[in-house]
Amino acid sequence: MDILLIGSGGREHAIARKLSRSEKVDKIYVAPGNGGTEKENKCENIAYTDNNKLLEFAKENNIDLTIVGPEVPLIEGIVDLFKENNLKIFGPSQKAAMLEGSKVYSKEFMKKYGVKTAQYESFDNVDDALNYVKNANYPLVVKADGLAAGKGVIICNELSEAIDAVNSCMTEDIFNGAGKKIVVEEFLEGVEASILSITDGKTIVPFISAKDHKQIYDGGKGPNTGGMGAIAPNPYVTDGVMEDFKINIMDKTLEGIKQEKLDYKGIIFFGLMITDHGTYLLEYNVRMGDPETQSVLELMNSDFVDVINACLEEKLADEKIKWKDGACVNVVAASSGYPHSYEKGFTITIDDSVKNDVIIAGAARKNDELVTTGGRVLSVVALGKNYEEAQKNAYNKLKGIKFESMVYRHDIGKIK
Repeated sequence: MDILLIGSGGREHAIARKLSRSEKVDKIYVAPGNGGTEKENKCENIAYTDNNKLLEFAKENNIDLTIVGPEVPLIEGIVDLFKENNLKIFGPSQKAAMLEGSKVYSKEFMKKYGVKTAQYESFDNVDDALNYVKNANYPLVVKADGLAAGKGVIICNELSEAIDAVNSCMTEDIFNGAGKKIVVEEFLEGVEASILSITDGKTIVPFISAKDHKQIYDGGKGPNTGGMGAIAPNPYVTDGVMEDFKINIMDKTLEGIKQEKLDYKGIIFFGLMITDHGTYLLEYNVRMGDPETQSVLELMNSDFVDVINACLEEKLADEKIKWKDGACVNVVAASSGYPHSYEKGFTITIDDSVKNDVIIAGAARKNDELVTTGGRVLSVVALGKNYEEAQKNAYNKLKGIKFESMVYRHDIGKIK
């Protein structure tokens, strides 16, 4: 098979590496890719990001399967475009992708189908929103309706913060249109969990659970980032939590997909909050999470191509995904200053002994050197028979990586 993989982050490098291990795969074109995918086995980067250009490339190069990594092309309708041209593509339709593309739509979907989630109200008028927060209980959460590069969720501990959040979204438009509508919802106290899953529209099969570490500093302190590391499986996802999730969230989501006649053959990611009062859905993503993907795929024993094909053929109910025993720890190395301003262009050195365990995210190749181009630069992935061993292995591997202003958390994989 020749595969077209769309995206440029650590998630896409992890997917490319997993696909490259399949005997069924001959070639992987990554659009646009990064400095990691450029040198990955069976991979070639191509400099296309426009959906129509990607369609043209897929036709001209007889691509057998296209896999969409990030959410933006999905929300723009790339799956619909490829299907109209009789091309095989893995991902939800544009309508289905609105489960991530619009917080208002997704919350209304959850409410309609009885999915267990936080109580909320949605607003498209700033005065109505301000009146609501003046009489609300605190803390509460203000969410921009549209895509805001992972920054559209604001936790407010008191009224003044909520007023600022509402005005920032709706009046000052700091999210470039994404906050013209907002959701205001109750704050849930607990432990977050990520359940990446796959659906063919008839069945949802959950992958092994994961836990993301959002804050920049050890102990979960400091500003939120795109993720400073992930572990899998998530130790807080007990059998009881999983059962609660399946009954009150997953099965009801599937019923909604069927009732709404959503064309959904792809990944559905459930962002959960495990509380003393049960498990709640925080949000849907319509693609694989980053950095959870790096840990989850490393533990997948099955051929990912077989899993995807079973999905596209609506045979997921018969597919038994196999997983490795033990744990995986993925630690992100970032540029100092991230998630705010940071310098770029530093040379990265990676010892040969660990190069097969490194996932590149924000780095490119210049004159055959790997140099930093993003805030989250790379991550190391390590397995172990338990979290302690996997953590030790991951941090030992980090010793073989160097670049100026490199920072990382020291507690990824530490279980309380």
